[in-house]
Amino acid sequence: MHPITWLAESDPPTALPPSDRALRDPNGLLAAGGALSPAWLVHAYRHGVFPWYGPGQPILWWTPDPRAVLVPDEFRISRSLARSIRNRGYRTTIDTAFGAVLAGCAAPRRDSPGTWLTAAMREAYLALHALGLAHSIETWHGERLVGGIYGVALGRLFFGESMFARGRDASKVALARLVGECRRHGVGLIDCQVPSPHLASLGSRCLPRGEFEAQLRELVAAEPPAWRQ
Repeated sequence: MHPITWLAESDPPTALPPSDRALRDPNGLLAAGGALSPAWLVHAYRHGVFPWYGPGQPILWWTPDPRAVLVPDEFRISRSLARSIRNRGYRTTIDTAFGAVLAGCAAPRRDSPGTWLTAAMREAYLALHALGLAHSIETWHGERLVGGIYGVALGRLFFGESMFARGRDASKVALARLVGECRRHGVGLIDCQVPSPHLASLGSRCLPRGEFEAQLRELVAAEPPAWRQ
């Protein structure tokens, strides 16, 4: 087993090593260091790599194998979620409260008192949002933001990053809206990064890294849709 690559902040994004250098344990850890500038993030996402680290840690870059993905046409809406969409008085919007969705995703949770969405990470995604490359779906109940999801969109691929809920099924309602937008715009894949039983219940499946990267290369090269309303 080889050590991970350590990167300097002054290194160009192309210094990220190829994915076959990623560790098996922890699964997908590829490199440490570098920067969170838009150029770094766009290069990383175009190669299936994303940042994920906690307070006090260096920037860590990951490309897990297998990769959890959601094909929009395979999204499962349970009966309880369908009832929430119909009956709970929720409405959804796109890109009207990106910063608030980031804050909601960064807030401590019962099962995780800390946060991986550090201030530097939030600033990085706000910069991508300003460039039209990061987007949010918001779920509202009246004038109160009760849930949301955000991620990065390149070509016809949406890289889901995080979601939160302050109301029953509110994050799933946002995901359902995202899936609908992906279908409407011909987005072929939603990257979910790491598999989980929760994601599997919504229709996600796992792809070997090589297969994911092959689809990624084709999808990110496609003409991007107009996400904003």
